Amino acid sequence: MNKYDIAIIGAGVSGTAIARELSRYRIKVCVLEREEDVCCGTSKANSAIIHAGYDAEPGSLKAKLNLRGNQMMEQLSCDLDFPFRRNGSLVLCLDEKDRPGLQKLYERGIQNGVKGLRILNKEEIRKMEPNVSDQAVAALYAPSGGIVCPFNMTIALAENACANGVDFYFNTEVHKITRGEKNWTIETTEGIFEADCIVNAAGVYADKFHNMVSEKKLHITPRKGEYCLLDKAAGTHVSWTIFTLPGKFGKGVLVTPTIHGNLLIGPTATDIENKEGINTTREGLEQVLKKASESVKNIPVRQVITSFAGLRAHEDGDDFIIGETEEGFIDCAGIESPGLSSAPAIGEMVADILKKKYDLKEKEDFLSTRKGITDVSKFSLEERNAWIRQNPAYGTIVCRCEMVTEGEIIDAIRGPLGARSLDGVKRRTRAGMGRCQAGFCSPRVMEILARELGIPVEEITKSGGNSGIIKGSNKDSFGEDGK
Repeated sequence: MNKYDIAIIGAGVSGTAIARELSRYRIKVCVLEREEDVCCGTSKANSAIIHAGYDAEPGSLKAKLNLRGNQMMEQLSCDLDFPFRRNGSLVLCLDEKDRPGLQKLYERGIQNGVKGLRILNKEEIRKMEPNVSDQAVAALYAPSGGIVCPFNMTIALAENACANGVDFYFNTEVHKITRGEKNWTIETTEGIFEADCIVNAAGVYADKFHNMVSEKKLHITPRKGEYCLLDKAAGTHVSWTIFTLPGKFGKGVLVTPTIHGNLLIGPTATDIENKEGINTTREGLEQVLKKASESVKNIPVRQVITSFAGLRAHEDGDDFIIGETEEGFIDCAGIESPGLSSAPAIGEMVADILKKKYDLKEKEDFLSTRKGITDVSKFSLEERNAWIRQNPAYGTIVCRCEMVTEGEIIDAIRGPLGARSLDGVKRRTRAGMGRCQAGFCSPRVMEILARELGIPVEEITKSGGNSGIIKGSNKDSFGEDGK
């Protein structure tokens, strides 16, 4: 039986941020994740935006933690070596009658403590962003908004937590939680765990675990958002993140550059019942394209290279739920937008709750920094040649679209929480994220995975579980004589 002081359920951006903060203390911590890797749920499919903090209701946890998380992001990205940039954002007002709504958003932002906010007139907007809609009459400008890579951020938090002693258990699905005399018993697909305290950071499933232990029930609705991702050739169509005034279901369809140079548009907001419902729909994608064209003109829609959908964990009370629900059971539930922006502050808040509860003592040898995978495409020719002389694998391009080398893929597999699937490699290196969407590089990545993991290539999966790719061989299909 595995015994821990604290067990965290969920290895998304909230769970890994909490794990990283708790790894500062002299306690035994584990993370239980049902998928084969970190960042496989809500954290993998979102807008990749670091919000400035003007949208949330003043006094709410969303408002407080969004602002704090935004303020922490720059230093955190330097310490943990993941890409982040303050590109700023514009919220467009497309009709004079909506100006009061824009003014209210500005006043809310000031009340929340957001710095640098101002309302622009139509001439100022077009000077900053020539491709915004001709209908825009005013805009709220927030210079502190930013863009980030949610994969790199989550992986960085997890790797740093791991380096500081946190144990990660993947393919470990929690089935039952019961309270004993002294601690919690957690029954999983990989055996039984015991913990003095549980942190519930299970995304759209957080209500399931909360309701196992508490008579005061939670209800989380999966809110599906569909997106279109455009090629890097379209990445400079806008420089700022472009929003329209928010509505009942969130911040609406945005148009934004990504940290890696693409253009992203979306999401929709559709409440569904299926907590695994991440399929895209024709209607949803048509809505994305239509709504995006209302705020930004001449979007080069022929350069869409892929579409995807993600789920947000919307709790009925419309705020984050963070705190002790039962003795030794801490909820981190309802973490929807601005959850990515708030994640560092969520980690800090949960760790502070536990520090006070258990009088936690800090480690003297806490490692605050982490180094990511070296991106040789950013090197000068001289630097690249020197790197290749040390290890020729960095001279072999595997993913032509993103210029990812064999050396980087090997690093991704051999890392602290190494990749075990095509998606694991993709999230760490971007191999397969480019224009051809893995059409060229997948077979070679599979070969490298099989070689490095010491398993047959037939066992390599797209994303763990039953997502196998190779189903037999041509010889099996046609027989020895080819017929």
